[in-house]
Amino acid sequence: MEFKQIVKDNQSNVRSIIRLITKETNEDLEQEVYVKVWKNADKYKEQGSFKSWVNTIAKNVSKDYLKSVQKRNQDSLTSDDEILNTIRDKKSTPELKLISNDRQKRITEAVNSLKPKFKEVVMLCEIYGYTYEDAAFKLKCPVGTIKSRLYNAKKELAVMLKDLL
Repeated sequence: MEFKQIVKDNQSNVRSIIRLITKETNEDLEQEVYVKVWKNADKYKEQGSFKSWVNTIAKNVSKDYLKSVQKRNQDSLTSDDEILNTIRDKKSTPELKLISNDRQKRITEAVNSLKPKFKEVVMLCEIYGYTYEDAAFKLKCPVGTIKSRLYNAKKELAVMLKDLL
């Protein structure tokens, strides 16, 4: 099969997998998937479909990317409060800084006031960038539990911070 045809046939699936796992559109990862497909085409065994083999490569590339991002984040950050305090607006007038600091403080307080099981899921998924699967593995619970806790935590945060939304 010609390389252009491989890209054409698998492009939407590869993009969807990358977006699903990394929560972003990343053309560099997409390109990395096709480079790996091209380099490893001779290793493909016709036991399964070619499309599922490409999808597996896309999944692995995306997970590797998340692990590297997560490692960089863990190396550069030390505590939950410091992480929350680093999320700031880029505007720099004194008035906006004061408003931003107050807003940041309220968000930090709201997250800290959540039940521990909700707070840990918010920190893992929303702050550290874990996937649902990685968070479930780390907390030793089903993916559905992670999704449910995150949903409920966001509902509670929305109520607590409704005037900021």
